[in-house]
Amino acid sequence: MLRSVVPLLALALLLARAPLTLAQEHDGARTGDNLVHVDGALEGLPFSPAIRAGGMIYLSGQIGNIPGTRELPEGAAAQTRQTMQNIETVLEAAGASLYDVVKCTIFLDNMDDYGPMNEVYASFWDGPPPARSAFGADGLALGALLEIECLARDPAAE
Repeated sequence: MLRSVVPLLALALLLARAPLTLAQEHDGARTGDNLVHVDGALEGLPFSPAIRAGGMIYLSGQIGNIPGTRELPEGAAAQTRQTMQNIETVLEAAGASLYDVVKCTIFLDNMDDYGPMNEVYASFWDGPPPARSAFGADGLALGALLEIECLARDPAAE
């Protein structure tokens, strides 16, 4: 029985590796032209600040770290304010603004911080806010109290 399983495992490994190989050999959504570069962003992290694809800008989740550092302000309200400012910085680097955001997802380390987060978050939107989801999370990068990721339309694609 083991002899019949070994060729299947080998084939499965080859097939599992094939998409990675193809993505590396061909132009895709993560080419240098599609990456959004943000001045002062921390280097060496295993993700891009944002990527353009299909007329959209996909922002990585942002926490409230002070730009260029791993330091976080105290409290959910202060971290929300800094997180939103970090989102604005990424959007500006992409040639977009908060007006282009269509959807945000919020991850809260403690759902008790929903009220303070929501009050600051709401202050960043003039007119109708984007669609949004909010979830409780168990542990965020650098011990952050919250993380927000956004999807925005790409004005350059129009």
